[in-house]
Amino acid sequence: MHIVMVAAENDALPNCKVGGVADVIRDVPYALTELGHQVSVIVPDYGQHQLQRHFVADIAVPFRQHLETATLWRVEVADNRVAQYVISHSLFSEHGGEIYCNDTGERPFATDASKFAFFSAAVCEALEHDFVAAVDLLHLHDWHAATVAVLARFSGRFSKINHFRTIYTVHNLALQGVRPFKGDDSSLEAWFPTLSYDGQRICDHGYPHCYNPMRAGIVLADKVHVVSPTYAREVLRPSVPEFGFFGGERLELDMIDAERHGRLIGVLNGCNYPDSAPEAANWTRFFNDAEAQLFNWMAKFGELKTAYYLAHQRILQWRQQAIAGPVVTMVGRLTDQKALLLRQPFERHLVLDAIAKRVAAAKGRVVILGSGDGYLEYLFTQVMARNPNVLFLNGYGHGIGEALYDLGDLFLMPSSFEPCGISQMLAMRAGQPCLVHQVGGLNDTVQHGVTGFTFSGENLTEQVSELISCCDEALNMLQHAPETYHNICAQAKGQRFSWQSVAEQYVDRLYR
Repeated sequence: MHIVMVAAENDALPNCKVGGVADVIRDVPYALTELGHQVSVIVPDYGQHQLQRHFVADIAVPFRQHLETATLWRVEVADNRVAQYVISHSLFSEHGGEIYCNDTGERPFATDASKFAFFSAAVCEALEHDFVAAVDLLHLHDWHAATVAVLARFSGRFSKINHFRTIYTVHNLALQGVRPFKGDDSSLEAWFPTLSYDGQRICDHGYPHCYNPMRAGIVLADKVHVVSPTYAREVLRPSVPEFGFFGGERLELDMIDAERHGRLIGVLNGCNYPDSAPEAANWTRFFNDAEAQLFNWMAKFGELKTAYYLAHQRILQWRQQAIAGPVVTMVGRLTDQKALLLRQPFERHLVLDAIAKRVAAAKGRVVILGSGDGYLEYLFTQVMARNPNVLFLNGYGHGIGEALYDLGDLFLMPSSFEPCGISQMLAMRAGQPCLVHQVGGLNDTVQHGVTGFTFSGENLTEQVSELISCCDEALNMLQHAPETYHNICAQAKGQRFSWQSVAEQYVDRLYR
Protein backbone atom coordinates (compact mmCIF):
# COMPACT_ATOMS: atom_id res chain seq x y z
CA MET A 1 0.00 0.00 0.00
CA HIS A 2 1.30 3.49 -0.88
CA ILE A 3 0.28 5.98 1.84
CA VAL A 4 0.69 9.73 1.34
CA MET A 5 0.73 11.85 4.49
CA VAL A 6 0.03 15.58 4.23
CA ALA A 7 0.80 17.92 7.13
CA ALA A 8 2.14 21.34 8.13
CA GLU A 9 5.07 19.98 10.17
CA ASN A 10 7.67 17.24 9.81
CA ASP A 11 10.60 16.87 12.20
CA ALA A 12 12.40 14.62 9.70
CA LEU A 13 13.33 17.95 8.05
CA PRO A 14 15.21 20.89 9.61
CA ASN A 15 13.20 23.81 11.02
CA CYS A 16 9.88 22.12 10.32
CA LYS A 17 8.63 21.53 13.87
CA VAL A 18 6.50 23.47 16.32
CA GLY A 19 4.52 20.81 18.18
CA GLY A 20 3.95 17.10 18.61
CA VAL A 21 2.46 16.60 15.13
CA ALA A 22 6.01 16.99 13.77
CA ASP A 23 7.13 14.00 15.86
CA VAL A 24 4.29 11.87 14.50
CA ILE A 25 5.07 12.79 10.90
CA ARG A 26 8.76 12.12 11.56
CA ASP A 27 8.32 8.68 13.12
CA VAL A 28 5.16 6.81 12.11
CA PRO A 29 5.98 6.70 8.36
CA TYR A 30 9.15 4.72 9.10
CA ALA A 31 7.22 2.36 11.37
CA LEU A 32 4.78 1.79 8.49
CA THR A 33 7.65 0.93 6.15
CA GLU A 34 8.70 -1.77 8.63
CA LEU A 35 5.31 -3.37 7.91
CA GLY A 36 6.04 -3.40 4.18
CA HIS A 37 4.16 -0.27 3.12
CA GLN A 38 5.37 2.56 0.91
CA VAL A 39 5.03 6.00 2.52
CA SER A 40 5.43 9.53 1.13
CA VAL A 41 5.21 12.71 3.19
CA ILE A 42 4.38 16.16 1.79
CA VAL A 43 4.81 19.42 3.73
CA PRO A 44 5.33 23.06 2.71
CA ASP A 45 8.83 24.34 2.05
CA TYR A 46 9.29 27.15 4.58
CA GLY A 47 12.51 28.33 2.95
CA GLN A 48 14.90 25.98 4.77
CA HIS A 49 18.23 26.55 3.01
CA GLN A 50 19.74 23.35 4.46
CA LEU A 51 17.53 21.03 2.43
CA GLN A 52 19.21 18.76 -0.10
CA ARG A 53 16.49 18.78 -2.72
CA HIS A 54 15.85 17.25 -6.13
CA PHE A 55 13.42 18.86 -8.57
CA VAL A 56 10.33 16.76 -9.31
CA ALA A 57 7.89 19.08 -11.10
CA ASP A 58 6.46 22.55 -11.40
CA ILE A 59 2.79 22.56 -10.41
CA ALA A 60 0.22 24.90 -11.96
CA VAL A 61 -2.25 25.84 -9.21
CA PRO A 62 -5.40 27.94 -9.85
CA PHE A 63 -5.67 30.18 -6.77
CA ARG A 64 -7.37 33.55 -6.16
CA GLN A 65 -8.25 33.85 -9.87
CA HIS A 66 -4.58 33.49 -10.87
CA LEU A 67 -2.57 30.55 -12.11
CA GLU A 68 0.24 30.24 -9.57
CA THR A 69 3.30 28.04 -9.98
CA ALA A 70 4.51 25.92 -7.05
CA THR A 71 7.44 23.51 -7.18
CA LEU A 72 7.54 19.96 -5.87
CA TRP A 73 10.91 18.75 -4.56
CA ARG A 74 12.05 15.44 -3.16
CA VAL A 75 14.32 15.93 -0.16
CA GLU A 76 17.36 13.81 0.67
CA VAL A 77 17.40 12.61 4.29
CA ALA A 78 19.62 10.15 6.13
CA ASP A 79 17.02 7.38 5.89
CA ASN A 80 15.42 7.38 2.44
CA ARG A 81 12.94 4.57 3.10
CA VAL A 82 10.26 7.28 3.30
CA ALA A 83 9.89 9.66 0.33
CA GLN A 84 10.10 13.17 1.81
CA TYR A 85 8.62 15.94 -0.34
CA VAL A 86 8.29 19.70 0.06
CA ILE A 87 6.28 22.15 -2.02
CA SER A 88 7.81 25.59 -2.42
CA HIS A 89 6.07 28.90 -3.07
CA SER A 90 6.54 32.42 -1.73
CA LEU A 91 3.39 32.09 0.43
CA PHE A 92 5.18 29.50 2.58
CA SER A 93 8.47 31.34 3.08
CA GLU A 94 7.48 35.02 3.13
CA HIS A 95 7.37 35.24 6.93
CA GLY A 96 11.00 34.36 7.57
CA GLY A 97 10.41 30.63 7.69
CA GLU A 98 7.84 30.79 10.48
CA ILE A 99 5.45 27.85 10.17
CA TYR A 100 2.52 29.66 11.80
CA CYS A 101 1.77 33.38 11.79
CA ASN A 102 -0.89 33.25 14.54
CA ASP A 103 -3.07 36.11 13.33
CA THR A 104 -5.31 37.48 16.08
CA GLY A 105 -7.92 40.20 16.43
CA GLU A 106 -10.68 40.43 13.86
CA ARG A 107 -9.06 38.07 11.31
CA PRO A 108 -7.87 34.98 13.18
CA PHE A 109 -6.03 32.40 11.03
CA ALA A 110 -6.21 34.71 7.98
CA THR A 111 -2.57 34.41 6.88
CA ASP A 112 -2.17 30.75 7.77
CA ALA A 113 -5.52 29.74 6.28
CA SER A 114 -4.59 31.24 2.90
CA LYS A 115 -1.16 29.63 3.04
CA PHE A 116 -2.47 26.17 3.83
CA ALA A 117 -5.39 26.45 1.39
CA PHE A 118 -2.85 27.04 -1.37
CA PHE A 119 -0.70 24.18 -0.05
CA SER A 120 -3.74 21.87 -0.13
CA ALA A 121 -4.53 22.88 -3.70
CA ALA A 122 -0.90 22.25 -4.74
CA VAL A 123 -0.99 18.81 -3.11
CA CYS A 124 -4.18 17.96 -5.00
CA GLU A 125 -2.65 19.02 -8.32
CA ALA A 126 0.54 17.04 -7.64
CA LEU A 127 -1.39 13.88 -6.84
CA GLU A 128 -3.94 14.28 -9.65
CA HIS A 129 -1.12 14.61 -12.21
CA ASP A 130 0.83 11.63 -10.80
CA PHE A 131 3.87 13.66 -9.71
CA VAL A 132 3.61 11.35 -6.69
CA ALA A 133 2.43 8.17 -8.34
CA ALA A 134 0.50 5.00 -7.51
CA VAL A 135 -1.19 6.38 -4.39
CA ASP A 136 -3.56 4.08 -2.50
CA LEU A 137 -4.46 6.14 0.56
CA LEU A 138 -4.35 9.77 1.66
CA HIS A 139 -3.69 10.58 5.33
CA LEU A 140 -4.36 14.24 6.25
CA HIS A 141 -3.24 15.82 9.52
CA ASP A 142 -5.10 18.63 11.33
CA TRP A 143 -6.91 21.60 9.81
CA HIS A 144 -3.89 22.68 7.77
CA ALA A 145 -4.37 19.73 5.38
CA ALA A 146 -8.17 19.42 5.57
CA THR A 147 -8.83 21.51 2.46
CA VAL A 148 -7.35 18.62 0.46
CA ALA A 149 -10.48 16.64 1.39
CA VAL A 150 -12.73 19.57 0.42
CA LEU A 151 -11.14 19.97 -3.02
CA ALA A 152 -11.10 16.22 -3.61
CA ARG A 153 -14.81 15.99 -2.82
CA PHE A 154 -16.19 19.14 -4.46
CA SER A 155 -13.84 20.14 -7.28
CA GLY A 156 -14.28 18.60 -10.72
CA ARG A 157 -10.53 19.03 -11.30
CA PHE A 158 -9.70 16.09 -9.05
CA SER A 159 -11.59 13.03 -10.23
CA LYS A 160 -8.65 10.73 -9.43
CA ILE A 161 -8.00 11.75 -5.84
CA ASN A 162 -11.73 11.84 -5.14
CA HIS A 163 -11.53 8.04 -5.16
CA PHE A 164 -8.61 7.77 -2.73
CA ARG A 165 -9.43 6.41 0.71
CA THR A 166 -8.91 9.36 3.07
CA ILE A 167 -7.95 9.33 6.75
CA TYR A 168 -8.07 12.49 8.84
CA THR A 169 -6.11 12.81 12.08
CA VAL A 170 -7.07 15.40 14.70
CA HIS A 171 -4.04 16.46 16.71
CA ASN A 172 -5.49 19.63 18.27
CA LEU A 173 -9.25 20.06 18.07
CA ALA A 174 -9.07 23.51 19.67
CA LEU A 175 -7.42 25.00 16.57
CA GLN A 176 -9.86 24.81 13.65
CA GLY A 177 -8.71 27.42 11.10
CA VAL A 178 -12.17 28.98 10.67
CA ARG A 179 -12.50 31.60 7.88
CA PRO A 180 -15.46 33.15 6.02
CA PHE A 181 -16.96 31.48 2.97
CA LYS A 182 -16.74 34.80 1.11
CA GLY A 183 -16.30 38.54 1.52
CA ASP A 184 -12.62 38.40 2.56
CA ASP A 185 -9.41 37.80 0.62
CA SER A 186 -8.77 34.95 3.06
CA SER A 187 -11.97 33.01 2.42
CA LEU A 188 -12.98 29.82 0.63
CA GLU A 189 -14.56 31.60 -2.36
CA ALA A 190 -11.65 34.02 -2.66
CA TRP A 191 -9.23 31.09 -2.86
CA PHE A 192 -11.39 28.92 -5.14
CA PRO A 193 -14.05 31.11 -6.81
CA THR A 194 -15.39 28.34 -9.08
CA LEU A 195 -15.70 25.70 -6.34
CA SER A 196 -19.25 24.33 -5.98
CA TYR A 197 -19.38 23.14 -2.37
CA ASP A 198 -21.96 21.93 0.14
CA GLY A 199 -21.81 24.67 2.77
CA GLN A 200 -23.97 22.80 5.25
CA ARG A 201 -21.38 20.03 5.55
CA ILE A 202 -18.30 22.23 6.00
CA CYS A 203 -19.63 25.32 7.76
CA ASP A 204 -18.81 26.28 11.33
CA HIS A 205 -21.65 25.46 13.73
CA GLY A 206 -21.36 28.76 15.60
CA TYR A 207 -20.73 30.88 12.50
CA PRO A 208 -22.62 29.24 9.62
CA HIS A 209 -21.36 31.88 7.17
CA CYS A 210 -17.83 30.58 7.80
CA TYR A 211 -15.82 27.62 6.50
CA ASN A 212 -14.43 25.31 9.20
CA PRO A 213 -11.54 23.19 7.83
CA MET A 214 -11.38 21.03 10.96
CA ARG A 215 -15.05 20.13 10.66
CA ALA A 216 -14.64 19.52 6.93
CA GLY A 217 -11.89 16.99 7.56
CA ILE A 218 -14.00 15.19 10.16
CA VAL A 219 -17.14 15.12 7.98
CA LEU A 220 -15.52 14.20 4.65
CA ALA A 221 -12.90 11.60 5.64
CA ASP A 222 -13.49 7.85 5.53
CA LYS A 223 -12.02 7.50 9.02
CA VAL A 224 -11.38 10.10 11.74
CA HIS A 225 -8.42 9.41 14.00
CA VAL A 226 -7.84 11.07 17.36
CA VAL A 227 -4.58 10.44 19.14
CA SER A 228 -5.64 8.56 22.28
CA PRO A 229 -8.52 6.29 23.34
CA THR A 230 -9.53 8.55 26.25
CA TYR A 231 -9.63 11.59 23.98
CA ALA A 232 -11.88 9.64 21.59
CA ARG A 233 -14.42 9.52 24.41
CA GLU A 234 -13.89 13.12 25.55
CA VAL A 235 -14.59 14.63 22.11
CA LEU A 236 -18.12 13.19 22.22
CA ARG A 237 -18.99 15.63 25.03
CA PRO A 238 -19.34 19.42 24.72
CA SER A 239 -16.60 21.55 26.23
CA VAL A 240 -17.45 23.38 29.44
CA PRO A 241 -14.47 25.71 29.97
CA GLU A 242 -15.86 27.28 33.13
CA PHE A 243 -15.72 23.83 34.74
CA GLY A 244 -12.32 23.03 33.30
CA PHE A 245 -13.54 20.43 30.79
CA PHE A 246 -12.45 20.59 27.16
CA GLY A 247 -14.03 18.04 24.84
CA GLY A 248 -15.64 18.38 21.43
CA GLU A 249 -15.01 22.13 21.02
CA ARG A 250 -18.39 22.63 19.26
CA LEU A 251 -17.74 19.65 16.96
CA GLU A 252 -19.06 16.98 19.31
CA LEU A 253 -22.13 16.31 17.14
CA ASP A 254 -19.86 15.54 14.16
CA MET A 255 -17.72 13.32 16.37
CA ILE A 256 -20.82 11.52 17.67
CA ASP A 257 -21.93 10.92 14.09
CA ALA A 258 -18.47 9.58 13.20
CA GLU A 259 -18.49 7.32 16.24
CA ARG A 260 -21.99 6.05 15.46
CA HIS A 261 -20.90 5.01 11.96
CA GLY A 262 -17.66 3.39 13.11
CA ARG A 263 -15.53 6.18 11.64
CA LEU A 264 -14.01 7.55 14.88
CA ILE A 265 -10.91 5.70 16.09
CA GLY A 266 -8.63 6.49 19.03
CA VAL A 267 -5.03 5.34 18.60
CA LEU A 268 -2.36 6.56 21.00
CA ASN A 269 0.77 8.16 19.57
CA GLY A 270 4.15 6.59 20.24
CA CYS A 271 7.69 7.40 21.27
CA ASN A 272 11.16 6.39 20.05
CA TYR A 273 13.29 4.22 22.33
CA PRO A 274 16.99 4.35 21.36
CA ASP A 275 18.93 1.08 21.38
CA SER A 276 21.70 2.62 23.48
CA ALA A 277 21.36 5.04 26.36
CA PRO A 278 22.36 8.63 25.51
CA GLU A 279 25.15 10.34 27.41
CA ALA A 280 23.88 11.27 30.87
CA ALA A 281 23.06 14.93 31.40
CA ASN A 282 24.65 16.92 34.21
CA TRP A 283 23.97 20.31 35.73
CA THR A 284 27.24 21.91 34.65
CA ARG A 285 26.55 21.17 31.00
CA PHE A 286 22.91 22.15 31.40
CA PHE A 287 23.81 25.59 32.81
CA ASN A 288 26.36 26.13 30.03
CA ASP A 289 23.85 25.17 27.33
CA ALA A 290 21.03 27.17 28.93
CA GLU A 291 23.24 30.26 29.18
CA ALA A 292 24.28 29.93 25.53
CA GLN A 293 20.63 29.52 24.53
CA LEU A 294 19.68 32.59 26.55
CA PHE A 295 22.31 34.65 24.70
CA ASN A 296 20.88 33.46 21.37
CA TRP A 297 17.38 34.49 22.44
CA MET A 298 18.61 37.86 23.72
CA ALA A 299 20.29 38.63 20.40
CA LYS A 300 16.94 38.47 18.58
CA PHE A 301 15.62 41.58 20.38
CA GLY A 302 16.76 45.19 20.49
CA GLU A 303 15.91 45.41 24.18
CA LEU A 304 16.67 42.93 26.95
CA LYS A 305 13.55 41.03 28.03
CA THR A 306 13.02 40.80 31.76
CA ALA A 307 12.57 37.04 31.57
CA TYR A 308 16.02 36.61 30.00
CA TYR A 309 17.74 38.89 32.52
CA LEU A 310 16.17 37.16 35.52
CA ALA A 311 16.90 33.70 34.11
CA HIS A 312 20.55 34.58 33.53
CA GLN A 313 20.90 35.94 37.05
CA ARG A 314 19.25 32.78 38.40
CA ILE A 315 21.71 30.58 36.48
CA LEU A 316 24.66 32.56 37.86
CA GLN A 317 23.28 32.08 41.40
CA TRP A 318 22.60 28.39 40.97
CA ARG A 319 26.06 27.70 39.55
CA GLN A 320 27.43 28.49 43.01
CA GLN A 321 25.08 26.10 44.78
CA ALA A 322 24.78 22.33 44.98
CA ILE A 323 21.61 20.93 43.35
CA ALA A 324 20.62 18.57 46.14
CA GLY A 325 16.83 18.61 46.65
CA PRO A 326 14.07 17.45 44.28
CA VAL A 327 13.89 19.07 40.85
CA VAL A 328 10.44 19.60 39.31
CA THR A 329 10.54 20.21 35.56
CA MET A 330 8.13 21.38 32.88
CA VAL A 331 8.74 21.52 29.11
CA GLY A 332 6.18 22.66 26.56
CA ARG A 333 4.24 25.40 24.83
CA LEU A 334 2.79 28.01 27.18
CA THR A 335 -0.89 27.99 26.33
CA ASP A 336 -4.02 27.71 28.42
CA GLN A 337 -4.19 24.08 27.33
CA LYS A 338 -1.00 23.48 29.33
CA ALA A 339 -1.10 26.17 32.00
CA LEU A 340 -4.72 27.10 32.83
CA LEU A 341 -4.52 25.41 36.23
CA LEU A 342 -1.07 26.82 37.02
CA ARG A 343 -2.29 30.40 36.55
CA GLN A 344 -5.33 30.06 38.81
CA PRO A 345 -5.22 32.29 41.93
CA PHE A 346 -4.16 30.52 45.12
CA GLU A 347 -2.94 31.77 48.51
CA ARG A 348 -2.54 35.41 47.34
CA HIS A 349 -0.53 34.44 44.26
CA LEU A 350 -0.86 31.61 41.73
CA VAL A 351 -0.98 27.82 41.83
CA LEU A 352 2.52 27.78 40.32
CA ASP A 353 3.76 29.86 43.26
CA ALA A 354 2.18 27.36 45.66
CA ILE A 355 3.98 24.49 43.93
CA ALA A 356 7.27 26.42 43.99
CA LYS A 357 6.90 27.03 47.74
CA ARG A 358 6.24 23.36 48.41
CA VAL A 359 9.29 22.40 46.39
CA ALA A 360 11.34 25.03 48.24
CA ALA A 361 10.27 23.50 51.56
CA ALA A 362 11.90 20.30 50.33
CA LYS A 363 15.01 22.34 49.38
CA GLY A 364 14.22 21.73 45.72
CA ARG A 365 14.04 23.67 42.46
CA VAL A 366 11.52 24.20 39.65
CA VAL A 367 12.84 24.51 36.07
CA ILE A 368 10.43 25.49 33.27
CA LEU A 369 11.25 25.64 29.56
CA GLY A 370 8.67 27.05 27.18
CA SER A 371 7.20 29.93 25.22
CA GLY A 372 3.85 30.84 23.75
CA ASP A 373 1.10 33.09 25.05
CA GLY A 374 2.55 36.49 25.99
CA TYR A 375 0.41 36.86 29.10
CA LEU A 376 1.45 33.44 30.39
CA GLU A 377 5.11 34.28 29.70
CA TYR A 378 4.61 37.42 31.82
CA LEU A 379 2.98 35.45 34.66
CA PHE A 380 5.73 32.82 34.67
CA THR A 381 8.37 35.57 34.73
CA GLN A 382 6.62 37.08 37.77
CA VAL A 383 6.65 33.67 39.49
CA MET A 384 10.41 33.40 38.84
CA ALA A 385 10.93 36.87 40.32
CA ARG A 386 9.00 35.94 43.49
CA ASN A 387 10.57 32.50 44.00
CA PRO A 388 14.37 32.11 44.11
CA ASN A 389 14.03 28.36 43.52
CA VAL A 390 12.35 28.86 40.09
CA LEU A 391 14.16 29.10 36.75
CA PHE A 392 11.94 29.98 33.77
CA LEU A 393 13.68 29.70 30.39
CA ASN A 394 11.37 31.61 28.05
CA GLY A 395 11.91 29.81 24.75
CA TYR A 396 12.67 26.37 23.41
CA GLY A 397 15.97 24.61 22.83
CA HIS A 398 16.00 20.93 21.93
CA GLY A 399 19.19 20.13 23.85
CA ILE A 400 18.17 21.73 27.12
CA GLY A 401 14.72 20.21 26.84
CA GLU A 402 16.21 16.71 26.49
CA ALA A 403 18.49 17.40 29.46
CA LEU A 404 15.55 18.34 31.68
CA TYR A 405 13.87 15.01 31.00
CA ASP A 406 17.03 13.35 32.32
CA LEU A 407 17.79 15.71 35.23
CA GLY A 408 14.35 16.11 36.77
CA ASP A 409 12.76 14.14 39.59
CA LEU A 410 9.12 15.01 38.83
CA PHE A 411 7.70 16.21 35.50
CA LEU A 412 4.77 18.62 35.73
CA MET A 413 2.08 18.35 33.03
CA PRO A 414 -1.30 19.50 34.43
CA SER A 415 -2.89 20.07 31.01
CA SER A 416 -6.58 20.97 30.95
CA PHE A 417 -6.84 18.79 27.85
CA GLU A 418 -4.22 16.68 26.13
CA PRO A 419 -5.22 14.75 22.99
CA CYS A 420 -2.13 12.58 23.43
CA GLY A 421 0.97 14.34 24.71
CA ILE A 422 4.58 13.49 23.95
CA SER A 423 6.43 15.22 26.80
CA GLN A 424 5.14 12.76 29.40
CA MET A 425 6.40 9.85 27.28
CA LEU A 426 9.85 11.46 26.94
CA ALA A 427 10.07 12.12 30.67
CA MET A 428 8.98 8.56 31.48
CA ARG A 429 11.50 7.20 28.98
CA ALA A 430 14.20 8.96 30.99
CA GLY A 431 12.86 7.53 34.26
CA GLN A 432 11.22 10.75 35.48
CA PRO A 433 7.68 10.18 36.84
CA CYS A 434 5.03 12.65 35.72
CA LEU A 435 2.36 14.55 37.63
CA VAL A 436 -0.51 14.82 35.16
CA HIS A 437 -4.18 15.70 34.84
CA GLN A 438 -6.24 12.57 34.20
CA VAL A 439 -7.34 13.60 30.69
CA GLY A 440 -6.74 12.40 27.13
CA GLY A 441 -3.47 10.68 26.42
CA LEU A 442 -2.16 11.51 29.90
CA ASN A 443 -4.80 9.19 31.32
CA ASP A 444 -3.74 6.49 28.85
CA THR A 445 -0.02 6.69 29.64
CA VAL A 446 0.37 7.46 33.37
CA GLN A 447 -0.97 5.22 36.15
CA HIS A 448 -1.26 6.77 39.60
CA GLY A 449 1.14 5.33 42.16
CA VAL A 450 2.57 2.91 39.61
CA THR A 451 4.26 4.93 36.84
CA GLY A 452 3.51 8.45 38.07
CA PHE A 453 0.93 10.65 39.75
CA THR A 454 -2.49 11.69 38.44
CA PHE A 455 -5.27 14.00 39.60
CA SER A 456 -8.74 14.95 38.41
CA GLY A 457 -11.70 17.11 39.50
CA GLU A 458 -15.19 18.07 38.37
CA ASN A 459 -14.40 21.80 38.13
CA LEU A 460 -11.47 24.21 38.26
CA THR A 461 -11.57 24.55 42.03
CA GLU A 462 -11.44 20.79 42.54
CA GLN A 463 -8.74 20.40 39.90
CA VAL A 464 -6.54 23.02 41.59
CA SER A 465 -7.00 21.38 44.98
CA GLU A 466 -6.27 17.91 43.61
CA LEU A 467 -3.21 19.14 41.71
CA ILE A 468 -1.66 20.62 44.83
CA SER A 469 -2.54 17.56 46.93
CA CYS A 470 -1.02 15.31 44.28
CA CYS A 471 2.15 17.43 44.26
CA ASP A 472 2.33 17.14 48.06
CA GLU A 473 1.94 13.36 47.80
CA ALA A 474 4.74 13.03 45.25
CA LEU A 475 7.16 15.29 47.15
CA ASN A 476 6.38 13.55 50.44
CA MET A 477 7.03 10.13 48.88
CA LEU A 478 10.26 11.32 47.30
CA GLN A 479 11.52 12.61 50.68
CA HIS A 480 10.19 10.01 53.08
CA ALA A 481 9.71 6.85 50.99
CA PRO A 482 12.53 7.05 48.42
CA GLU A 483 12.51 3.31 47.70
CA THR A 484 8.82 3.47 46.72
CA TYR A 485 9.50 6.55 44.62
CA HIS A 486 12.47 4.97 42.85
CA ASN A 487 10.30 1.95 42.06
CA ILE A 488 7.84 4.32 40.34
CA CYS A 489 10.80 5.79 38.42
CA ALA A 490 11.79 2.31 37.25
CA GLN A 491 8.22 1.43 36.29
CA ALA A 492 7.91 4.66 34.31
CA LYS A 493 11.18 3.99 32.51
CA GLY A 494 10.04 0.48 31.63
CA GLN A 495 6.88 1.60 29.82
CA ARG A 496 6.84 1.23 26.05
CA PHE A 497 4.60 3.19 23.71
CA SER A 498 6.20 2.01 20.50
CA TRP A 499 5.64 3.41 17.03
CA GLN A 500 5.60 -0.18 15.77
CA SER A 501 2.41 -0.82 17.76
CA VAL A 502 0.96 2.47 16.52
CA ALA A 503 1.67 1.54 12.89
CA GLU A 504 0.02 -1.85 13.30
CA GLN A 505 -3.12 -0.16 14.66
CA TYR A 506 -3.07 2.38 11.81
CA VAL A 507 -3.15 -0.45 9.29
CA ASP A 508 -5.72 -2.60 11.11
CA ARG A 509 -8.09 0.10 12.34
CA LEU A 510 -7.65 3.08 10.00
CA TYR A 511 -6.35 1.93 6.66
CA ARG A 512 -8.26 -1.32 6.06
